[in-house]
Amino acid sequence: MKMKNSILLPLLLVAGAIVRATAQDVSSNSSSPQILTVAVFDFTSQDESVRDLGGKIAALVNANLSAEPNLNIVERAELDKVLGEQEMTLSGTVTPDSAAKIGQLTGAKVLVTGRVFQAGDELILVSKTIGTETSRVYGEMVKGASDASISDLSEQLAKKIAADIAEKGDTLVARVDTHEDRVAEIKKEIAGKKLPAVSVKITEQHFGQPVIDPAAQTELSLILQQCGYTVVDDLSTNRADVEITGEAFSEFGMSKGNLKSCRARIEIKARDVASGNIISVDRQTSLAVDIAEHIAAKTALENGAGELAERLLPKLVQ
Repeated sequence: MKMKNSILLPLLLVAGAIVRATAQDVSSNSSSPQILTVAVFDFTSQDESVRDLGGKIAALVNANLSAEPNLNIVERAELDKVLGEQEMTLSGTVTPDSAAKIGQLTGAKVLVTGRVFQAGDELILVSKTIGTETSRVYGEMVKGASDASISDLSEQLAKKIAADIAEKGDTLVARVDTHEDRVAEIKKEIAGKKLPAVSVKITEQHFGQPVIDPAAQTELSLILQQCGYTVVDDLSTNRADVEITGEAFSEFGMSKGNLKSCRARIEIKARDVASGNIISVDRQTSLAVDIAEHIAAKTALENGAGELAERLLPKLVQ
C-alpha cells in the first residue's frame, strides 16, 4: 500500500497540473470560464441523530458537482488514499490554514466541506468552500424538515456551491502571471539602476538525454534582454559582470486524454565575476501540459525560468 500511494501522489499532482494548465490556456485564448479542480471532504455530523449523514451528504454533493462542466472533481477514493499516506483524513475539520497543504497534495484549487445538524424539527446543511491558494472561504446553507430527503438537500447545496465557484472563482485561486506581467514587474523594480552584463549557462536534460536548445536558458536570457540587461556569451566581446549557471531537468508526468504533462526542475546560481561572491542560489519546480510531450517539457522549463527570473533579476543590481 505504501508503494501504491507513493506513486499515486505525484500522479494526482500532475493530474491537477493538467487541469490547471488546460484552464489557463482556455481562459487566455477565449471567453470560456476557468475550469477548477475541486475536492469534497466529509461533512461533520456530531449529533447522534445525524451521525451517519456526513459522509453520505459529501458523496451526494460530490456527485452533483461532478455534473458541472466547469469543475473537475478529485475522485474521493483517490483523495482518501493520498491523504491517508499523509495521515490525514476526509474530515470536515479542514481549515483555511490546512487548505494549502491539502491543495498541494491533491492538485485541488478549491476544497468543499461543512456540517450537518438537526435544530428542532429542521435538518440543516452548511458548507464551506475554501480556496487552497488564497484561503478565501464562502459559506452556504440549505435546510428542510427533519425527514427531508438528503438527496434533494444535497443537490440544492451543490448548486449553491457551484454558483459560488463560478461567480467568485477569481478570489478562490491565485492570479497567474503572464510572461509580460513578469517583465513589467521586474522593470519596475530595477528602474533607474545600472544593469550588469550577464551570461547564462543552464545545461538541460529530458529523459536523461542532453537537449541541444535548452528552454530554461533561452527563457531566462529573453527576460534579461527584455528588462534591459546586456546578455553575453563565449563569442561576445564584452565580459560578463554576472554569471548565471545551473542545471535543468524535465520528465514526462502522465497523460489525460490527448494531453501530456511534464514536470521540470531548475537549479541556478548567480555569481559576481569580479569578486567571485555568490549573489543568489535558487531553484524552481514547475509543470506544463500540451498535446506534444516535448513541447510540454519545454513549457514547464520556461515557466520555471520565468518564476526564477522574477526573484533573481532584481538581486543582480543590489
